[in-house]
Amino acid sequence: MQERLPFRAIRPSKGDRDLSQATRLAPIFILLSLLLISYGVGSICCSSTTVHGNITDMISLLDFKRDITNDSRQILRSWHANVPLCSWEGVHCNSGRVTKLHLSEQGLLGRISPSLGNLTFLRTLDLSKNGFTGELPPLNRLHRLEYLDLGHNSLQGTIPDTLTNCSKLRILDLSANLLMGEIPLAIGCLSNLREVWLSSNNLTGTIPPSLKNSSQLEDIVLTDNKLTGTIPGEMGIFPSVVYLGLGGNMLSGGIPETLYKYNQSSLQYLYLYSNMLGKTLPSNFGDTFPDLKHLCLDNNNFEGHLPSSLGNISRLRLLNLSSNNFIGQVPGSFGNLALLEYLILQRNNFWGFIPIELGDLKQLTHLDLSDNNLQGGVP
Repeated sequence: MQERLPFRAIRPSKGDRDLSQATRLAPIFILLSLLLISYGVGSICCSSTTVHGNITDMISLLDFKRDITNDSRQILRSWHANVPLCSWEGVHCNSGRVTKLHLSEQGLLGRISPSLGNLTFLRTLDLSKNGFTGELPPLNRLHRLEYLDLGHNSLQGTIPDTLTNCSKLRILDLSANLLMGEIPLAIGCLSNLREVWLSSNNLTGTIPPSLKNSSQLEDIVLTDNKLTGTIPGEMGIFPSVVYLGLGGNMLSGGIPETLYKYNQSSLQYLYLYSNMLGKTLPSNFGDTFPDLKHLCLDNNNFEGHLPSSLGNISRLRLLNLSSNNFIGQVPGSFGNLALLEYLILQRNNFWGFIPIELGDLKQLTHLDLSDNNLQGGVP
């Protein structure tokens, strides 16, 4: 056993004191060096708030990088403290703060670090088409965020209610992930929302009627989920909606009257395919879609006669009514659809002769009338 030497309080010499002081100041000098590198010599006069914010942004992004498990393309090789932050690949700044992170289609694997929630000046976050896993990070502090695209990854879990705190959000794309649970009821609080893409997930529950509060919506894409219930009447009151995609769910009931009662002058794409929708189409169904290009009602339980007003949708290019329970004759008014390229009416109960007016469709490239009780040849 070694003998323990007695402790003696020794007053340090001046040289020892200088060495100790230099040791204590070393981290400060390193930090100042990093600041000079990040801002450049000409930016030393930046405010202390901006300097602190820049350091916060750098730390947040380095935390994000640490959670990347595979960067096969070395897209993040420039992400080092000795490289100016605003020169990092995919990073865009304004006044020294990170306002945009764009790393779409870069083959990145890993989890999305919660540290991104500290980028409080961020306006655009695009991590789409990578291989991110895990749950959505908390982004509720990003009050300036306008564009969020995390689509085409393998994200799991639910859509957090706190996402609706991003009150300036205009584009929300979480499509093609593995998300489950219900669409947050508070999604209507995003009053600036223009596009919402939640397709190709495992979302359940009903379509929130609160979406009506996002009155500027242009694209509502909820296709290929497990949504149930009826289509809310609120879906027909958006004055600027262009794309309404509700297909590939388990929706029931009929098409809400609001969707065809009022003039849908902006609607171009209506996808209600592969649900459990039923009832008949009203006689005026085709009178309020002056700019509709795609109408897909296939794989449902619609019944009754087709309204001749469908021939009034003059800009229609795709009409798919297959796999329903429609009866009667194919309307001759279809001959008015001069721009029609696809007419798919297979697997119904149509009877009678194929209307000769179909021969006037000069743009028609795909015609399927199979599995009906039609007579005669194709004009």
